[in-house]
Amino acid sequence: MDDAGTWGDDVLAGFEARALGPATLVRATPPIDSPRGAVLHVHGYNDYFFQTHLAEFFAGLGLAFYAVDLRRAGRSLRPGDVPHLIGDIGELGDDISAAADAIAAELPGVPLVVHAHSTGGLAAAIWAADRPSPALAGLILDSPFFARPDNRRERVLLHAVGPVARMRPGAVLAHHPSRYAAHLLSEQGGSWGFDPDWKTPLGIPARAAWLAAVRRAQRSVARGLDIRVPVLVARAGSSGPDTPDNPLLGVQDTAVDVAAIARLAPRLGPDVTEAVITGGIHELSLSSPVPRAAYLASIRSWLPKAIP
Repeated sequence: MDDAGTWGDDVLAGFEARALGPATLVRATPPIDSPRGAVLHVHGYNDYFFQTHLAEFFAGLGLAFYAVDLRRAGRSLRPGDVPHLIGDIGELGDDISAAADAIAAELPGVPLVVHAHSTGGLAAAIWAADRPSPALAGLILDSPFFARPDNRRERVLLHAVGPVARMRPGAVLAHHPSRYAAHLLSEQGGSWGFDPDWKTPLGIPARAAWLAAVRRAQRSVARGLDIRVPVLVARAGSSGPDTPDNPLLGVQDTAVDVAAIARLAPRLGPDVTEAVITGGIHELSLSSPVPRAAYLASIRSWLPKAIP
């Protein structure tokens, strides 16, 4: 990959990548002849695209697969970058727009489904409501970050985040190891191989500007959006603490509040389908085989709403 935006070999075999402004666009190769649609995967916080099994799944449905590594994340990290730091959720929307435009240029007239996870799901929901691509045909949200599990310390922190973000946008307000990432990583006994510098068990500090941007976007969701395409909102069956002593670490969401997703999903637009995946984890596509299969089956069943 080079700075000119031409396609080059990716870090994953069977994929190509190219620069897309501050972001990076990835596509599966070889391309599908006459795809009936395209899918754009958008990752979450402390994350990047490595889920090759998702590309295989969507290719099996006749869809061309793309992913975007958002600015200051994964493949898009530049020297001096503060990982994942943004001042407004619209910055991530800019990257989603750029990726959607690039896909439309390659596949004119082909409908697009955006598959977005966690913070990427929050950003994609705001983008789909405010400035969707003309090609957008549907939106899949995998455990969107609509709220964290409630605790008193975080409530106090959230009340103070606005003033702190204005005065010290780069201030670290929270930093915890990610037991969730450690549990997934094959080098630590998990089931998935990924770059621990791009999805780190050490966790990424939550800085004031990022947290304020997320809170503003979450308030927008709470007020209600008007997404005009079909939406699938999928969540795990329960939430729990991201701690090593949690015996359900491998069968529940330890990053976001699934009750908040259930409460807010109907506010996204007029055509929302919900899927509850028992035994699923935060990224449902990385769950153990049975809930992962249930999640993919829910996508397969829903997809004709977006791409007949």
